[in-house]
Amino acid sequence: MKLVIQIPAWNEEEQIAAAVRELPRAVDGFESVEVLVVDDGSTDATAREARAAGADHVVRLPVHQGLAAAWRAGLDASLRLGADVIVSTDADRQYAAADVGKLVAPILAGEAEFVVGDRGVATKADFSRGKRWMQRLGSWAVRRASGTDVPDATSGFRALTREAALRLNVFSKMTYTIETLIQAGTKEMAVASVRVGTNPPVRPSRLFRKTSDYVLIQGANILRMTALYKPLPVFFGLAALLFGGGLLLVGRYLWFVAANQNPAGHLQSLLLAAVLFLAATISFLTGLLADLISINRALLEEVLLRLRKTDLDR
Repeated sequence: MKLVIQIPAWNEEEQIAAAVRELPRAVDGFESVEVLVVDDGSTDATAREARAAGADHVVRLPVHQGLAAAWRAGLDASLRLGADVIVSTDADRQYAAADVGKLVAPILAGEAEFVVGDRGVATKADFSRGKRWMQRLGSWAVRRASGTDVPDATSGFRALTREAALRLNVFSKMTYTIETLIQAGTKEMAVASVRVGTNPPVRPSRLFRKTSDYVLIQGANILRMTALYKPLPVFFGLAALLFGGGLLLVGRYLWFVAANQNPAGHLQSLLLAAVLFLAATISFLTGLLADLISINRALLEEVLLRLRKTDLDR
């Protein structure tokens, strides 16, 4: 079996050499271990430093496309290299490289197709209290959306089987972590989590500069991916809320009628209720339409999977 460890990197000339050298070149259960660096349109010497440090393969993207695109390019390159298992880690050396063996252990044992490294975000010392709270809240939301039991949904330290990598699709440009977890749960992949070590931060995160940006973007990603893969609960839930609001307003109007308290002065409640009932109907019909579209998307993804396998078998 072959293990490929991929590192997406953007302007990481100061860290990439150490990141490559720290990775294990032998892991129990694998005949070969190779390191792949994806240079995401860097304007510095990231690619040169990666090669000098001993990276087996360097893929260069012509322009900076974002973490998600670089990660997907790394997956594609790893598959073409014949990887049976693919591990992803970060160029900033956030994750303990020595824990690669722990990360792939559930896959080798046949217990999982997709493994996420758990940083212990609830107690991570270099995270602020607010960031720890937001990480826990976000991971809870992802668990609800995906049906998986992963405590650290945004961890980029991951291991995938070849089949799992073929079945995942990435639509976002900024980050892939939440999106792929929701996909994995929806596609009923066996997902596991293992506790891994981390290193002290060497620089501030460049993915999200402010916590508010992180919350908004990740929240939008969760809602977007849930609506894409599970449209009925999203749109039917919204329809139920709107319909319930309309009923409350109708009940308010009827209460004034029963109490003889000038109901004509409260016709606005009926008008607003009518608007809410109309919006609920539109949301309900949108959910039905989105569900039909999701069935078509699932068929298209199956066709894409077959095309990928055919392409790789050539």
